[in-house]
Amino acid sequence: MDLATERCVACRKDSPRLEPDELAAMLPALPGWTVIERDGVPRLERVFRFDDFAGSLALAVRIGALAEAEGHHPALLVEWRRLTVAWWTQAIGGLHRNDPVMAAKTDRLAAVEGAGPGNGSR
Repeated sequence: MDLATERCVACRKDSPRLEPDELAAMLPALPGWTVIERDGVPRLERVFRFDDFAGSLALAVRIGALAEAEGHHPALLVEWRRLTVAWWTQAIGGLHRNDPVMAAKTDRLAAVEGAGPGNGSR
């Protein structure tokens, strides 16, 4: 399953949420990503680690450009030596197929920025 090759689709309030078994089938393709719940809403989240602030900021900028191109936007927390990325679909208050797709695309960008393999730490 190469989620990173897929494109996001426009979501509305009646768009389908990912079923638990669908999400479970996708998670092996997303190493380092975890499902967390914030304010009652599940999200895909991952922390990428860098040697400095510039690395964290560079990846955040690239993810921002990708988000604009795909029309789907994450929460980004840029800190010294780390970047936390969270994907979820606000329109449905949960996870849509777009979220694992964008997580996979984020992993591709992180590899280019040197965030390292596996859990994103280096």
